[in-house]
Parts: sequence; C-alpha cells; structure tokens
Amino acid sequence: MTTKRNVLVTGATGQQGGAVAHALLARGHRVKALTRKPDSDAARQLASAGAEVVGGDLGDPASIVKAARGVDAMYLMGNSYEAGTEEEIRQGIIAADAAKAAGVGHLIYSSVADADKKTGIPHFESKYRVEKHVAELGIPYTISAPVAFMENIVAPWSIDALRQGTHAFAMPAHRRLQLVALADIGAFVAALVERGAHVFGTRFDIAGDELTGEEQADILSQAIGRPIHYQEVPIAKARQQSEDAALMFEWFDRVGYDADIAALRREFPEVHWLSFADWARAYDWSALERTPAS
Repeated sequence: MTTKRNVLVTGATGQQGGAVAHALLARGHRVKALTRKPDSDAARQLASAGAEVVGGDLGDPASIVKAARGVDAMYLMGNSYEAGTEEEIRQGIIAADAAKAAGVGHLIYSSVADADKKTGIPHFESKYRVEKHVAELGIPYTISAPVAFMENIVAPWSIDALRQGTHAFAMPAHRRLQLVALADIGAFVAALVERGAHVFGTRFDIAGDELTGEEQADILSQAIGRPIHYQEVPIAKARQQSEDAALMFEWFDRVGYDADIAALRREFPEVHWLSFADWARAYDWSALERTPAS
C-alpha cells in the first residue's frame, strides 16, 4: 500500500496545479493547496475534494515557509504568462529557497520539456533558470517537464475558432507536435511523490502523444461529430500577439519536443498516458456549442 504523504501544491487553483492536487487526493495523499485567492471557486472546490487550502504568494517567502513546514514534498510551478519571465524567475528562486528553509523532503519543480537545450524561447529559458537554482540548493529534487497541453485545444485563444470548425495553430499542417493531457501531468507528479528517492536529481520530459495538426483535426472531427479543419496561422500574425510565442512556434517547426513516449509508458505504467484520441473522446464537447457571452 502506498504511504500517504503530505504535499504542498503551488498554483493549485490553476490548470496544472489543480490536476496535480486532484491526482494526489485521488491517491490518498494529504494536500495543502497554496493559492493567492483562498476564497475563489477553484479553492472551494479543492477544499470540498479534501485539500487544505492555505493562502500564500510565491513572492512572499514567509508565506511559503509557513505553508511548507512539515510537508514531505512540494510541487512548485510558476506562470510566465501571468507574471512575466523575470518575475517568474524571481518568484521561483524565492519559493525554492523557502522550500529549503522549511526542510521540505522533496521539491518537484514544473518546467517545460527541452528547456535545458538552449531553445532561446524566453519562457523556456526562465524556467531553466529556476531549474538550475533548484539543482544547486543541495536538497532532494525532481524536474517534471511537460510538452504542450492537449487542453490548449480548448483554451480561450483557441475555442472561438474551434466553434467555427477550425483548429488554428501556428505550425505547418504536416509538422508533428508532442502533447500531454493535464490529467497525466497530475498522475505523473503523484508518481514522483510516491517514488521519492528513486527519482531524486532526475529530469523528465513528459508527453503522451505526437501527431500533426491535420491528424489532430481529424480526431477532433470524430470526437465532436462535425468537420474540423486545420488552419495554419502565419507566424507574422502570432508575432503580433507575442514575440515569445512566435519564437516557440518557430522552434516547434524547426526542432520540436523529443520526449521518449515509449520509455515513459514503460517506466511509469501507473500513469494512463492518454493519446490525443483518448483525450478527445473523453472531453465534454457540449461546452463548444454554447455561444460565448457578448
């Protein structure tokens, strides 16, 4: 039987942190959910699921130390889109130092796949800066580095086009991209917590599937029940929205993620490792038919 562990999850009311918190709770672990908004709906949902919701901020070391005392493991993640890359680095270093000060037994840092390969993508480089700091702290740590989320298909920046029958993305239709489901990120982090010393000092790039934009559109068509067509968004248009994102899309096309999916399935069989088709079949597409509020 798995030993129950006390785990502090940062970013617990977000997509990735929420997936981690729920996966840990499902495995019977005790979760402290750190959030800046303990009165939010997401925080209340976590509390209803059995988590202990605690207020705190990654930029406030005292709040992190207080929340982290007595936990067996801590899951740390930043958000460059919300905070900016420089602030993400600052907060990540502060929180990692606080984890050490609190005596956390295992720090799991959420980075991004291939951040350690000099991509030149700002929000990859910022995460790698924090990674390096974590590795230099002299405490037990593991790096979880996911590829692109399957859930990006239904993100606010994608959903309107999808409603119109278009899967729009800034990559050529025949270029393959690795994807991972949020549920699998959560289950993978839970596995790292449970494996403890067996994964100390290790960095894992994680992915569940790899397919082209056209293949994604075909799968979406079948899952949704109506034709979905792939549309390549010009890089120039993406660059108008974000230079950081444009550099990422260019890197996707030029190099791309290279997580060893087969090895992950062998080494972590307790994670479902959903294919994109699995994920699309399970998703509730009824929300797609709702007209967005004007």
